[in-house]
Amino acid sequence: MGFPDSILTSDEEVVLHLRPHWRRLVAPIGWLVLVVAAVIAGVVLWGGTGALVLAVIGVGLLAWLTLWPWLEWRTTHYVFTSERVLLREGVLARHGRDIPLARINDVAFSHSLLERMLGSGTMTIESAGERGQVILSDLPRVEHTQSVLYELVEADRLRPAAVEEEKPS
Repeated sequence: MGFPDSILTSDEEVVLHLRPHWRRLVAPIGWLVLVVAAVIAGVVLWGGTGALVLAVIGVGLLAWLTLWPWLEWRTTHYVFTSERVLLREGVLARHGRDIPLARINDVAFSHSLLERMLGSGTMTIESAGERGQVILSDLPRVEHTQSVLYELVEADRLRPAAVEEEKPS
């Protein structure tokens, strides 16, 4: 499922649209290979009813260990626009949060050595309000994303001043 452009305002532009880093899919792909190999080995060794039972168990494991994580990854969206940061996630039940750029107080990031090598990290966005912080884990190109978000926040802060100057006296 893609990100719905219908939730954007008429003059709002998408600057960045990200999903969690691909490394979230490494374990599900490993499970896929392992389960398929086990089912094939079971069919070759046992055949008949034992192979059928193993195949049914294998399909259940594939759905749980590979399909579901892929669907979660596919339906998680981090969208940075000219007006706000939109977070959407969920396969069956959807959860979302919108943070207007004017309410963002601080943006921080961190990444381990492995995350640096893979080009991902964790970004923490602190906003004014009762819900405080949003943590975006496994964010691709986290340093670049932080820079882009900083530029968006600064442009948003300068926008009201530019509108005031254009008004006739």
